[in-house]
Amino acid sequence: MARSLAEFEAAMAFIRDGRSDHEIETLTGVHRGTVGAWRHVRGVVLHERHARARRPWRPPSPSAYSYLLGVYLGDGHIVISSARSARLVITLDVAYPGVADEVRAAMEATFPMARTTSSLRTRGSCLALQVADPAMPLAFPQHGPGRKHERAISLSGWQREITRANSRSLLRGLIHSDGCRTVNRFRTKLPSGCVAEYAYPRYFFSNLSADIRRIFSEHCELLGIRWTQSNPRNISVSHRRSVALLDEFVGPKT
Repeated sequence: MARSLAEFEAAMAFIRDGRSDHEIETLTGVHRGTVGAWRHVRGVVLHERHARARRPWRPPSPSAYSYLLGVYLGDGHIVISSARSARLVITLDVAYPGVADEVRAAMEATFPMARTTSSLRTRGSCLALQVADPAMPLAFPQHGPGRKHERAISLSGWQREITRANSRSLLRGLIHSDGCRTVNRFRTKLPSGCVAEYAYPRYFFSNLSADIRRIFSEHCELLGIRWTQSNPRNISVSHRRSVALLDEFVGPKT
């Protein structure tokens, strides 16, 4: 059974007084096996995580969280095993180890008391990064049954406050998950008869969810980045100054 924070604090007080596990069980009603676990750092950490999951959740690093939120909206999902067990899974392309390193760092900064693990999938072409914390559904209230593009996706009030102040981090995460920076090349015949070749960089963001595309475009506008809807699922940024702005904090994926 789940123990309350008050029971935990009472047991810890008796532990500091030098009481035995059997004595503490008699005094508090908490099983001596549980008391024994609480004597170790792992037990304290686990109980604190469960207690924190019952309180209003806010990220310790708003910038890292904004980036992780962007990646989650594109390539992530949450697995809930029980009321006390949930994990965030981000599936990435192994061709971009730099992105994987950044996602791992964002996970560790957002959930500093949890351990991040990784595994290869789909014959080694994908890397799944996972971090477990019972507060996960509170951290990502967009979680729900079915695929993201088949249900409504919106940011909660506290999320919007964070992402508006960290729009660059959110956009970087969104592009790292479902976007890219490319160089568009074309040739044209000039009036003189010569053939000229031009090249210019542009960004694409592609997602089946109209709500997620709207989140991307709204945060672009907060930074003065011009965007166009190139087709039903793709947003393009090709305006020179807007590309230059994105280059300041995104650039090619590595």
